[in-house]
Amino acid sequence: MVHLQSSISKRILTIAAVFGCAASLHAATSCDPRAFGAKADGVTKDTAAIQKAIDTCAAKGGGTVELTAGTYLTGPIVLRSNIDLQLDKGATLLGSPDHNDYPQKTELRMPDRQPLISAINAENVAITGEGTINGNGSSWWEEARRIKDHGVLGNHPRPKLIILDHSRHVRIEGVTVENSPMWQIVPYYADDVTIRNVRILAPAHSPNTDAIDPFSSSNVVIDHVYSDVGDDNVAIKSGAINSPGPDSPSRNITITDCTFMHGHGLSVGSEIAGGAQNIRAERIHFDGTDNGIRVKANRDRGHDVSNLVFRDLTMNNVKNAIIISEYYPKVMPPADNKPQPIGRLTPHFHNITIENVKATNIHNAGAIVGLPESPVTDVVLNNVSIQAQTGLNVGYASVSGEHVTIQAAQGAPIEKLAGAKVDLK
Repeated sequence: MVHLQSSISKRILTIAAVFGCAASLHAATSCDPRAFGAKADGVTKDTAAIQKAIDTCAAKGGGTVELTAGTYLTGPIVLRSNIDLQLDKGATLLGSPDHNDYPQKTELRMPDRQPLISAINAENVAITGEGTINGNGSSWWEEARRIKDHGVLGNHPRPKLIILDHSRHVRIEGVTVENSPMWQIVPYYADDVTIRNVRILAPAHSPNTDAIDPFSSSNVVIDHVYSDVGDDNVAIKSGAINSPGPDSPSRNITITDCTFMHGHGLSVGSEIAGGAQNIRAERIHFDGTDNGIRVKANRDRGHDVSNLVFRDLTMNNVKNAIIISEYYPKVMPPADNKPQPIGRLTPHFHNITIENVKATNIHNAGAIVGLPESPVTDVVLNNVSIQAQTGLNVGYASVSGEHVTIQAAQGAPIEKLAGAKVDLK
């Protein structure tokens, strides 16, 4: 019996060693796009060479596609399972300015253009290094400004920069991501995604250049991200406006130790038709953002949004410190605010905790306002200090907590509207 156990143990160790060697070989495989014809001169299109390097590495079981210093002008590329796209210091992956290089296709269940980088049904994918991914979006922004209603749902879609579509075990670390034509990093129906030590940049007035938009995704870590963009610094989404469904929720998302500069703040919504649960944001610094915390929806794009925790936040020079509103794109209710029938897309915001917040040089303390047919419930504020020009509006919402100080230069610190239940000490 002892001999049999010893024999089995030796076989297990041998098999483990074989698999360990195979994993090491895959990890050690490196494919250089220059070997497939990439020039990295910023003029020649290196799309085919980069894609060939990716596909060759993938065919060998995976490995690293290394972009050494230089500027790689490229159209869309597709990552495969077990691929690490590594951008060395001094390497720039530059999106082609030719709009025809981005084929029209369906993305996120909508008419769109192919993103610069995508991973579809892939596993163990990474984008790492000290280099830069530049979407070269200025011509797309100019087009968007010329066309009315050229937004998220317009008839003139712009490519996103990175879409992780139905992919698992994804890591983006170290790189700078900038100047996307539209949303920059989008985990879409993705699971186990880590975005760490990344800088995400775009001009302050560039349209729809959200930094990170987890969309119907779960187990997402956003850590030590510096975001200075033209739209949401982070926006958690889960379903389009007037979505027929079904839509999966976004769940188990943590956002820690981040700095948000220009941008629309840390958002849950507005396209949240699948709901969002178990969101935790801690140790975030906001400086010059339009908003700090923003939870937003409307009757045409809502669902269950619950178990949100915002903790240890500092804000300076922010327009709105706290916005929790079921009237997006507006914040406040209309004058004729009557209950409407509850349907699949009725937002239901509840169980939201905001604590340890220090906000100075704020324009509006903000608003917590629900629908008359679906009030915001169980909002808890603890140890919150806001110095603002105007106070906090509360309507069709229940808000409680301790050690809350709102200093308003004009008007009341807290304005209670219809349906407000406020118990703050």
